[in-house]
Amino acid sequence: MTQIDYYFGTISPWAYLAGDRLERMAQRHGASVTYRPLDILQLFDRTGGVRPADRHASRMDYRAQELPRWAEHLGMPLRMDVGMTNMAPSSYAIIAAQEAGAGDIGALVRGFLSARFAEGRDIADDAVIRDVLTASGFDPAIADRGLFVGAEEYGRNLERAVEAGVFGSPFYVVRESGQKFFGQDRLDFLDRHLATL
Repeated sequence: MTQIDYYFGTISPWAYLAGDRLERMAQRHGASVTYRPLDILQLFDRTGGVRPADRHASRMDYRAQELPRWAEHLGMPLRMDVGMTNMAPSSYAIIAAQEAGAGDIGALVRGFLSARFAEGRDIADDAVIRDVLTASGFDPAIADRGLFVGAEEYGRNLERAVEAGVFGSPFYVVRESGQKFFGQDRLDFLDRHLATL
């Protein structure tokens, strides 16, 4: 079975805009997805990127135009008024849920991204984390039980990402071929690549 490592930050609006396209194409091609949430800001620091707060105004102005364009194109609601939040708690919950081995991890990931970018909720808030876990069919107690494992794996995901040549979110790496795809706007290329394997 083809394996896809999906690297993303739960504060990435671009990961939100990917919607469920990865999961649908993985199902179509019989591929398996491993979700690897990470600290996207540290990834920028490690790979020559620039954190949004430090980017030139022209880049941020373009981003403020491009995100709503993509949201409209994809028919997805998008809140542009969300500030920065701690991405670690939601990431830990995803890691713990994936480790538990039951449930739809893709739905959970989309649940956190939608809570943030469609509903404007703070995904660092414990009540929001429990609500998203419950709504995605997971035991909300995973948020408590998986803290230690989640924290360790979260750090390892950053190291894996740097080693794999990942530099942004969302980022998809096909293990068998080593092919890399950066951005939700490259999912069509990933789809075509999977068809060749």
